[in-house]
Amino acid sequence: MSLIADRIKWGIIGCGDVTEVKSGPAFNKVPGSSLVAVMRRNAAKAEDYAKRHQVPVWYSDALNLINDKNVNAVYIATPPSSHKELTLLALKAGKPVYVEKPMTTNAADAKEMTAVAKQTNMKLSVAHYRRAQPKFKKVQQLLREKAIGEVRLVQLNFYRKQLSASELSVSKTAWRVDPAIAGGGLFYDIAPHQLDIMFYYFGEAEHVQGFSANQSKTYNAPDIVSGQIHFKSGVFFSGTWCFAASALAEQDEITIIGSAGKMIFSAFGANTVTVITEDGKQVFSFDELQHVQQPMIEQVVNYFLDKGANPSSGEEGVMVMDWLEKFSV
Repeated sequence: MSLIADRIKWGIIGCGDVTEVKSGPAFNKVPGSSLVAVMRRNAAKAEDYAKRHQVPVWYSDALNLINDKNVNAVYIATPPSSHKELTLLALKAGKPVYVEKPMTTNAADAKEMTAVAKQTNMKLSVAHYRRAQPKFKKVQQLLREKAIGEVRLVQLNFYRKQLSASELSVSKTAWRVDPAIAGGGLFYDIAPHQLDIMFYYFGEAEHVQGFSANQSKTYNAPDIVSGQIHFKSGVFFSGTWCFAASALAEQDEITIIGSAGKMIFSAFGANTVTVITEDGKQVFSFDELQHVQQPMIEQVVNYFLDKGANPSSGEEGVMVMDWLEKFSV
């Protein structure tokens, strides 16, 4: 699909908290890109967002934004349960789509989104934005340089304390543990970033398996998940996620073990990568990004303008959804 344009004019559907700093402002900071319209069902909040971010047009109906002739690309940042419907509406209206993760609530819907993108000859990218950030690109570089030798296995540990009753009483938190809206609860909210990075580094999987449980019975979704991947590249992966752990046990760590050392970094925490070999320890540090999605948005804009490849395709989003489902049976 060629836009026959020299600028991407974005419309955001779902201008909520996630777009305030992480993504929204970046659409006006990337070359060849501008934010021209926003939508939220609450009209007062949509108008307020537009005024604060100097967006010229706001809507309370998604179809009005999609059909705005000045909008030539759509960013969907609503909860996952509406991703498929809104993506299909935009694609069929001739608008390329950048959709938040998780791509949707299940792999079947993700496959349909990708199929419709092909049928309509429209472009579709998924917001697996960590793969575009300097820290994670540095890890990729170190792996290619064999800084720790041949990679043998990866161990991921992600533990968080249980959400309190007061936290769950807030709607912007409560929906994340509602399977009808979020899919697989907090695991579906957190793990797409981590699993996509594993694909980015190690490629397709030979075998995927896992299991899950609702140990605390606090949520209507699993609060503990364990999964394994045997990559076609030969690398083994093992991950454990717990969302009802003691605050004293909170952890966010990925360890890649090689034949000549190991590499340690976090998915959501410190902006450092530590490499340990027989020659000693190296720590690479990175500046905090003002807008964490800006590097990915820049690549998506170039893709939509036919100036680069798709930085995070719908097909890759389908694969991540498939892994999520196989982990959380």
